[in-house]
Amino acid sequence: IVVLAGYKDKMDKFYSFIPGMASRIGNHIEFPDYEDDELVEIGKVMCRELEYKLGPGAEPALKDYLSKRKRMPFFANARTVRNAIDLARMGSAIRVFNEKMSPSSNGMVSEDELMTIMPDDFPAPEDGLTGIES
Repeated sequence: IVVLAGYKDKMDKFYSFIPGMASRIGNHIEFPDYEDDELVEIGKVMCRELEYKLGPGAEPALKDYLSKRKRMPFFANARTVRNAIDLARMGSAIRVFNEKMSPSSNGMVSEDELMTIMPDDFPAPEDGLTGIES
């Protein structure tokens, strides 16, 4: 048994390189992309496994980000979610650092602050196009 897996457009291109290849593969199974709500649930699980939580307003921000990314090149379902969470974690770290470095701050960081992703921690969808999803 040989399994070939990939996105339909890329598999169609692969098959086009070898005449008759597609007809030699016995079963073609196409899986639909996840819905926006399913992608958000995947993101929540990823956050929980990383011991992060989505703060107030972060869940709708993630959904908005993913909804826009679905219409852009290189969308990759759960891989895009993982990249979005990774970028938000970095955004969160930068936000907390900047807040705690301000002259009005005492510089103390709580565990909750370190573990909470806020809406503004998500990048603009076009900023998420790093090429690592292709």
